[in-house]
Amino acid sequence: MKLSVIIVNYNVEYFLEQCLYSVKRAMKGIEGEVIVVDNNSVDGSNRMVKKKFQEVILIENKENLGFSKANNQGIRLAKGEYVLLLNPDTVVEDDTFQKIVRFMDDHSDAGALGVKMLDGAGNFLPESKRGLPTPLTAFYKMFGLSSLFPKSKRFSKYHLGYLDENEVHQVDILAGAFMLIRKKVLDEIGLLDETFFMYGEDIDLSYRIIKAGYKNYYFPKARIIHYKGESTKKSSVNYVLVFYNAMVIFARKHFTSKRARIFANLINIAIYLRAFVAILSRLWNRFILPVVDTIVLYGGLYLIANVWARQMIYPEGGSYPMPFYYYVIPSYILIWLLAVYFTGGYDKPIKVSQVIPGLVIGTLVILLFYALLPEHRRFSRALILLGTVWGIASLPVVRALMYWLKVP
Repeated sequence: MKLSVIIVNYNVEYFLEQCLYSVKRAMKGIEGEVIVVDNNSVDGSNRMVKKKFQEVILIENKENLGFSKANNQGIRLAKGEYVLLLNPDTVVEDDTFQKIVRFMDDHSDAGALGVKMLDGAGNFLPESKRGLPTPLTAFYKMFGLSSLFPKSKRFSKYHLGYLDENEVHQVDILAGAFMLIRKKVLDEIGLLDETFFMYGEDIDLSYRIIKAGYKNYYFPKARIIHYKGESTKKSSVNYVLVFYNAMVIFARKHFTSKRARIFANLINIAIYLRAFVAILSRLWNRFILPVVDTIVLYGGLYLIANVWARQMIYPEGGSYPMPFYYYVIPSYILIWLLAVYFTGGYDKPIKVSQVIPGLVIGTLVILLFYALLPEHRRFSRALILLGTVWGIASLPVVRALMYWLKVP
């Protein structure tokens, strides 16, 4: 048998189905097998595989064993000369398997091979080819220098940005999303290290292949689509902790104690920085719209109050007392924003239609309080109504502009 395709699945039924259809087409003309290892999914993945892909060998785990253990289950059953570790959120081209098998047959020095990966929009994924994450390389990556200088040989070693993405290259690290490995190499160096629950196992395996005297190739003549992280959302704090912990495990395993200690310290700094950035990002996403609304409403009411005062209240000169600007206008705005909030005006996704009811309800509340105030504390009701009109006219525009500018 030539090829064994191993797919570890966890709650991505739709993506797994599309992946298996593409694998089925790519398998034509190749003697091979497909093994799906399911890590206790609850979304109907197993039922779908049994119904639509009877030829697939399905392993149903009763718990989530992690990526490494699950892949090893498949590898132990594999009969192919080559073993392909494939993520379920991928789609392969019809000729992908023909190309990669031919390349491996022609390059006896190749221990493993990775391909050019594109995201769902067709953009190149830089993790298709990577360098060894030494402490210095990790430093450049974690502190953004690799992003600032994406083509630099010094700073872009993590994603090897200085290498042409359309040319074949010998590289250090291949991505576990699509990793073709010679079976005899796995028999020689051992299976995936199960110390890695998720992330880092591809780095460890790639490095062990090189240490055994084989070469890892980046082969862009074959391409796949990788929808990236459907099984594990990569923006979460949990992802950051699991990924960086995997890096520490790798460093302690393969680096000297001094280099491993430096690496671990960099990782800890990076975790704190990422957590800080994540907190700021969440605060920004939650409060940016209310803050902008406040500024717009206050600016509009300030101008309206000044014009109204000069034209209607103090035609011979003068203005509202300063407490009006310091306390009254902010009170109006607070009531309006609370009303907008409670009527769903700040729920995601933002809808313009949810703003107007909140402003109207807020105006009614303000007028109610206004009616209860003693005469000497009442300012013009016209300002309340003009402020409402300003809010109805301006806040939908604010939302339209933020949508156009892609502000979250």
